[in-house]
This record gives sequence, structure tokens and C-alpha cells, in this order.
Amino acid sequence: MSHKHRLDYPFSAIVGQEKMKKALILNAINPSVGGVLIKGQKGTAKSTAVRSLACLLPEVDVVVSCEYRCDPFKEENLCCICNEKLKKEGKLESGKQPMRVIELPLGTTEDRLLGTINIEQALKKGEKAFEPGILATANRNILYVDEVNLLDDHLVDVLLDSAAMGTNNVEREGISFSHPAKFILIGTMNPEEGDLRPQLLDRFGLCVEVEGIENVEDRIEIMERSIQFENESAAFIEKWKDEDRKLSMQIALAQKLLPNVKYDRQILQSIASLSVEVAVDGHRADIFMLKTAQTIAAFHQRDYITEEDVKESAELVLMHRLRRQPFADPQMQNDELSKSIENNVKKKLIMN
Repeated sequence: MSHKHRLDYPFSAIVGQEKMKKALILNAINPSVGGVLIKGQKGTAKSTAVRSLACLLPEVDVVVSCEYRCDPFKEENLCCICNEKLKKEGKLESGKQPMRVIELPLGTTEDRLLGTINIEQALKKGEKAFEPGILATANRNILYVDEVNLLDDHLVDVLLDSAAMGTNNVEREGISFSHPAKFILIGTMNPEEGDLRPQLLDRFGLCVEVEGIENVEDRIEIMERSIQFENESAAFIEKWKDEDRKLSMQIALAQKLLPNVKYDRQILQSIASLSVEVAVDGHRADIFMLKTAQTIAAFHQRDYITEEDVKESAELVLMHRLRRQPFADPQMQNDELSKSIENNVKKKLIMN
């Protein structure tokens, strides 16, 4: 059953957690911002927000009966089966499908994730007998990895490679097969159960930390909405339908605006100087900050990046890339980063 008929909690009805919601929306607009890692204790609406996100996204054009949900209007991204069909028949039958949340179960093997090649069939019949894995199902969907920190490091690496390249390449005994694997990557984890290695953390474009809400009125609101949804799901969803629709339209508009968002050298200077000031390793942070700032501008229906967009993108991109000193207080490091971001923006605004 598609998520359109499943009764998912409305995205707009989630109380608070604005930074998490924004990071999810930015990835929905532009998956090339590199996915998002959501860190937080149990019961902080992480899974609810991920499942609700799919309901906001527009249906996608797909090649009918293609296992990889190829885009019939993007020849360069077709799987080899659709490619051959297009050469033979000159056209591909297209239809529309909703986006879904594909969950990666704990204990997944590499074969289950990537798919396998039936060597015997390939050698005997000369056919590329590929049995698709989770990455095939995830193409042009949302791939949700709960408790990503408990997943084998090698699998996380493979997953992040596919997310970055947009393709899945499988090779066995000299026989290879590849298919498109473009997905919105969302990982969640409870830091109390162990962290990801810094090398893997760095591969996620954005990271947000969520905590339980301490405001009493907001907590009451969470309880009331949860009970309403539990008792009268259809009526509750109807109540929030307009808010979700507005957000859905804003995402669709931002996707169209994104390719036209411009920036000048001043913006590049702001991004580079921020990365230097907080001493992050490598250049990945700079690139993700630029892409995120572009996406924030498109979300606000602008075709140019402002210093405020850079500030907001830095808060999402830099936090998990700080060099953690042994026994250092993470909150203190986060406060220092916030000060650096604030000072950098003020400096630039004064210079302008």
C-alpha cells in the first residue's frame, strides 16, 4: 500500500523540532546536500518526521514496470534495461508513482543492500542476471536508516558512496551491473548507544541534534495532538491538510527555483573563512554549505544567497565536523561554533 493511503502523522502537526524539520525539507528539495543525520534520544519524533516527509513530496515520473523507477525523461540516468528498451522501441511508457520511505533493517547484509549477480545464469545463458537489493528499491525514494551507528562501518561506507555517486555498481567474478541509486538519505541515531566514526560523520551533509521539549505548554500540545491522531486519525489529518499542502507547494516551487540561485565571490569567501575559522578538515564542509545555502534561498523563493542563508547552512553543516577534543564538553564546542558563525556574519554585513 502506498504512503498516500497510509495514515501518516501530518508533518505540519509536529510540535517544535524546527531545525530537524528544516533539514529534512532541504534534503527533499535538493538531495545533493548530502543527506541528514538526526541525533537524539528515543521519543523525540525522529521517525515520525521522516515518515511524514514522504507525504509532502510530489509524485515522480517513472518508467512503467521498471524495478529501478527510472525517470523516463532523463536518458542519462536510465538503467541498462531501460536504455536497451529505448534503443529498440524508441520510447518508454511512463506513469507516476508516490515517493516512499524505504527502511534499511538492522542486520542487513552487503548482498541484501547492493543486490547480487547470479554468476551461474550469467555464465550459462550469457544474461546479466541481477537480483536487485535495497538500493534499487530506494532509487528516487527516501532511504531511512534508523540506528545508523549500530550498522557495520563497511555498510555505512557503501551506502554513503552510492548516495554521493547516485549509482550502485555491483561486480562479481568479472561480471558487473550498475543501476541508478539516487535517494534522499536520512540516518537517525541515539548518541547514548555509541557514535559514528568521524570519517563517516563527515560524509553526511547535514546533522541535527534533537532533544525532548522542556516547555510545559508544548509538551501538553504534543500529548493532545498524539491522542487526537490516535483516536480520530482521518479527522486529524484533514485538519492539517491545508498546512501540509502549502508546505508541499513550497517544496515543489523551491525545486524549480534551485537551478537559478546565484551567488557571488563574497558568499564563497564567507563560507571558506568560516570553515578555516572553526578548523574543519578537508573541503567537503564548504561544498555542502554552499549547496545548503542555495537550497535555503530557493526555499524562501529567492534566486540569490544572503549572509543569513550562509549562517543557517553553517549551523547544519559544521556542528558534526568539529574536532572533538577528549573530555571536551560538546555543548561548549557548539556554543563556540555559534559565536564564530554569528561573528562571521556580523563582520561580512559591516564590510558590505
